[in-house]
Parts: sequence; C-alpha cells; structure tokens
Amino acid sequence: MPKSPKTAASGSDVPEGTGSTEASDAAAIAKAEAEMAAFAAERDASVLRCRELLKAEDPAAGVFHAAEIFRLQQNKLRLEVEMEFRRKKINRIRLGMEETLPGIAGGLLI
Repeated sequence: MPKSPKTAASGSDVPEGTGSTEASDAAAIAKAEAEMAAFAAERDASVLRCRELLKAEDPAAGVFHAAEIFRLQQNKLRLEVEMEFRRKKINRIRLGMEETLPGIAGGLLI
C-alpha cells in the first residue's frame, strides 16, 4: 500500500536539516546585516550633509541649496527602504521562508 505524502514525510527515512543550510543561512544573514550597516552609515552621512546645507542657506543673500537638499532627502529615503528590505530578508531567512516564492519581489509581497 503506497504511503500518502503526509505519512511519507514523517517516516524515518527522510533526512532532517543539514548543517550546510544553517551555515548558508548564517552567511546570508551576516551579509544582509553588513549591507544594513553600510546603508545606515551612508544614510547618516546624507542626513549630516543635508543639515549642513540647511544651515548654510541664506534667503536674504539669495543662497539656496534646495536641489541638493532634495536629492539628499531622496537618497536618505532610498537607503531606509533598502535597509527595510534587508531586515525583511533576515526575518524570512530566520522563519525559514524561501526567497523564490512567487509574489515576493525585493522584500515586497506582490
């Protein structure tokens, strides 16, 4: 009598988790955390530069840095989104979810 998929999976002949998967998960998490740290440093530099430009503006003298400030604010938001994607990737790895599931694109469920 053939086993149903449910009973076949619970049999003792099915190998359990391997150490290489855990090692690759740990490496992926470490890589994502390193990327998050780099993004955070770049974001902090953008915020600092934006504050410097805001202080340097002088409306009475006609000195404005609106375009540069706007670009820096956009960059800050982009970096925060990248950091959020990495955080969600780490959570998916820790929960054992697969990256190749249909409907997941860069951390977003679509």
